[in-house]
Amino acid sequence: MVEKKINILYVDDEENNLISFKATFRLKHHVFTALSGEEAFKILETKQVDIIITDQRMPAMTGVEFLEKVIEKYPDPIRILLTGYADMNAVVDAVNKGKIFHYVTKPWNEEELNLTINRAYDKYLEKSKLKDTNEKLEVSNDQLEFLLRQRLLS
Repeated sequence: MVEKKINILYVDDEENNLISFKATFRLKHHVFTALSGEEAFKILETKQVDIIITDQRMPAMTGVEFLEKVIEKYPDPIRILLTGYADMNAVVDAVNKGKIFHYVTKPWNEEELNLTINRAYDKYLEKSKLKDTNEKLEVSNDQLEFLLRQRLLS
């Protein structure tokens, strides 16, 4: 069985970080990069993304603000926050508002980040499977309700 490449969107206002991330992970995964939240939303409109990794400290909008906006329109991708600062308020906000899966400190360690990506993708698959199951249950429930109404009317 061929393993599916994970679609990752990496958002960071520092181009060197984007280049480094892409160079490290492009062979294992499909990597999309964006220099800002605005640029990232353009990618999300056209590409199916499994995991979003964003830097916290960016000029136009913070990583947490970006993730809050992402949830409204794209709730499915698993979210990871990168921060180069020991800023616990940002981490708490990320968990509460951005509903992140995990947070990683910068500079990131390739092995740790790779493990986090794989765990996040497992979570993504789990959520997708649950969503599919719920949709099938909803259809079955509607069919049963219809049959019950038919019986009650006859």
